[in-house]
Amino acid sequence: GLSDSTIRRFGLGYAPAGYSACLHHLKGKGYTEDELLAAGLVKQSRRDNAKNSLYDAFYDRVMTPIFDLRGGIIGFGGRVLGDAKPKYVNSPETLVYKKSRAMFALNLAKKSASRRYILCEGYMDVISLHQAGFDTAVAACGTALTPEQVKLLGEYADEVVLCYDSDEAGQKATARSLGLFANSPVKVSVLNIPNAKDPDEFIKKFGAERFDQLLNGASNALEYRLSRVRANHDLASDAGRLDYIREAIGLLAGVVTPTERDVYAGRLAEETNVAKSAILSQLDGAVRQNARRAQRQKQRDILKEGAAAQIKLPYGAGERALAVVYAEQQLMAALLREPDWVPLVKARVGPGQFIDPQMQKACSAIFSLCEEGGLVNLPALGSRLDEQEIGQLSQLLARNADVALTEKDVELFLSRMEQSQPKSREAASMPVQELDRYIQSLRDRKR
Repeated sequence: GLSDSTIRRFGLGYAPAGYSACLHHLKGKGYTEDELLAAGLVKQSRRDNAKNSLYDAFYDRVMTPIFDLRGGIIGFGGRVLGDAKPKYVNSPETLVYKKSRAMFALNLAKKSASRRYILCEGYMDVISLHQAGFDTAVAACGTALTPEQVKLLGEYADEVVLCYDSDEAGQKATARSLGLFANSPVKVSVLNIPNAKDPDEFIKKFGAERFDQLLNGASNALEYRLSRVRANHDLASDAGRLDYIREAIGLLAGVVTPTERDVYAGRLAEETNVAKSAILSQLDGAVRQNARRAQRQKQRDILKEGAAAQIKLPYGAGERALAVVYAEQQLMAALLREPDWVPLVKARVGPGQFIDPQMQKACSAIFSLCEEGGLVNLPALGSRLDEQEIGQLSQLLARNADVALTEKDVELFLSRMEQSQPKSREAASMPVQELDRYIQSLRDRKR
């Protein structure tokens, strides 16, 4: 059912004649058998290693050329017209064809004035949509969408509509693609195709105008995820409603603004017959929990950078000790930003209480500069610390360039460091009578 103009536009062809005709034609163009093998146009029979056992890789198939962005052919896809297996044969990766970085029909879609792209599951869906007038339809080359392809789409599209098949495989592909677009600036929506298995079938049944209406009403990524969660629960039962609310709150807490959360909380209340105020209260708690989890992850990520990742902790190895190192680093950044806090810090901790050796040396150098009446800054510390230590302090200052560190923050950093000290150090500074009481309390707890 394809028009002549669509066939010409996509360079479609048919390869019925087999290997001998293919070889004769391409040899006439100057290609060698080794080059045809490398391009994946011909293959060698497994039953015979002789070179005369080559055969046409795309015999008896509709041929779909794959173009790069400049319009050059870099590969092919071949589809049988009958029931032979495999149904599809595609070019292997070559020096010019990297599937993870190529998008089918992007060379045509990029010419469109529209910045809303339609991401399809297969080549034939793309061709059908272009024939129907939707000239930004594209598909991923290879078996699944890749991060490189998402990045490539982001150079041309402001919005991407996921238009996969309605079967289980298509729904899994949709969920996976939404995850890949999570960190992309591109707006993503999901097209639900009713009463048809794919875009091609829908357009043949209902026409291009109805398909355009579907596009304009496509669900955003969050609405799609919520609908999938809702479909998995029986809202007629109390247990089903509670499970649905719990999963929905997990989605809402992590990806939307306070205004959107209020709107979706209202929808949840209507769907489940639960008070909106109760849902919002639970949602606020989930948001705070996510924020705490994100802060802990940020600390872990920061500590993986530079020398802190190589620290051998003398005690309390684990997340708590890493949090102490983070506090030490933030404390040094605060002192470099505001040296007036040095007396406050010096009265409560000394260099020997630091876990991070670099921060220990930095603290000692800052204290010495203050005692000598000198300026506390990176140039002044340059003569007291080595290049790696100065580099670490420079990173800390850059990391906190947009952070307003206050005296309250300094107090929090100091408290975290003090709470981490072993009890043996605390006991060493106790008067004799107090030490006796402390030892007795340990014995009582042991008993």
